[in-house]
Order: sequence, then C-alpha cells, then structure tokens
Amino acid sequence: MLVSGDKTSFYECSFIGIQDTLSDLAGRHYFKDCQIVGAVDFIFGYGQSIYERCQIIIRRGLPVPGWVTAHGRNRPSQSTGFVFKYCRLMGFSKVYLGRAWGSYSRVVFYNTYMEDIVMPQGWDSWLTPDKGINTNYGEIGCSGPGANSTSRVPWEKKLKPKYIRKITNISFIDDEGWLIKQGQ
Repeated sequence: MLVSGDKTSFYECSFIGIQDTLSDLAGRHYFKDCQIVGAVDFIFGYGQSIYERCQIIIRRGLPVPGWVTAHGRNRPSQSTGFVFKYCRLMGFSKVYLGRAWGSYSRVVFYNTYMEDIVMPQGWDSWLTPDKGINTNYGEIGCSGPGANSTSRVPWEKKLKPKYIRKITNISFIDDEGWLIKQGQ
C-alpha cells in the first residue's frame, strides 16, 4: 500500500505483506486501530505519521531478524517521523524496531506493548556503524518482555518530556484541525 497524499487517515484497516507492506511515503497520516503485518521494512517511507492502538505483527519469513520500520528523514529540519502510540508489537520472528534508512530517521514507540520478539539492540544502523548517531529513535513507557532496554544501542535517544509531549500529541500531524474535520 502506497500512501503519499497529505492529511490522510485510516481506521480499522489491515495491511498485510512481507516486505514493504506499507509505504508511508509522504504527507501527514493517522492510523488508528489498524493491523499492519510484515517482516522486512514493512512500515517505511518519509511520512509524518501517528499509529495509534495498532497491532504491528511480525510474520515468519526470514532466517535472520527483520525490521519493523525504515524511516527516510534525511535532514534535521524535516518534521517527518513515525510515532507508535498505545500499539502492540507481536509476532513469530525476531525483529529490530527500525533501521536507519535516512541519516536523521525518526521513530518513537510510546506506551507500546512489545512481545519477546525485539532484538536486544532494538535498532539497526543499516550496515553503517555511525549512521545511527543522528537518528531520533526512542522508546517511552513501553512494556512487555520486548521492551527491556538494557542492551539497546548507545545512540537510542533519551527523549526529554517536552519533546515527548510534542511528538506524541496529535498536533505532530495535525496543527490545522484537518483530522477533526474528517470526523475523528
């Protein structure tokens, strides 16, 4: 599924694939109560999106760990990023939360339950050891056995409360009221 329109929302939808399931390519998007299934970079792109109360399901597929996200933010001035709020991360294979497609990739998991499928490092720099340094990867208030952060990569961000409020608020994608106008 390719999503490149601005101000787009999805409710109770399922997106099922193995690799590149959901191309969150460009624009501001809201996903609520959706199911997204895959194994490799299955949520990827340059979008600015909030995923709320979604089930993120990792399917069997590879003999090596997969990746949930591959965000492509390339400049610190870009407002894009993926935020997962109150989601459930579950499945059948080991997985990294994301890998740095862009030098300034931004992915945040907020109050998300994680089964014991997350690799201890949490994040991957995509074969470039210093690529993760400028990324904005973070986990806040997550729970479950996969949320054990004691062995996470050293470049995972310790996000400040002000930044957390900003990025997890609906205004991250909607500072104009377009979502309410759609009936949300």
